[in-house]
Amino acid sequence: MAKSMTKSAIIAHLAGKAALPKKHVATVLDHLATLAAKEAKNMFTIPGLGKLVLRNLKARMGRNPQTGEPIKIAAKRVVRFRVAKALKDAVLGKK
Repeated sequence: MAKSMTKSAIIAHLAGKAALPKKHVATVLDHLATLAAKEAKNMFTIPGLGKLVLRNLKARMGRNPQTGEPIKIAAKRVVRFRVAKALKDAVLGKK
């Protein structure tokens, strides 16, 4: 299995493609991550890539895997990433 790209590898690749200094690309990447975290509650979309959405999960019954004892799992909010259809088609190919 191939290794995933590190943040520094992504920065180096984008800097090479855009002919920009690595510092500028790193700053843009950091600002994008900060903006995504701040705006996720309003559904943050990156065109061609996907969108961050908040979901409310209901309380449910679970099971302790060691003892088999039923436990109650509390309701919570989670952040999910929905991959854009264009990206899915590019990675998986059209059916």
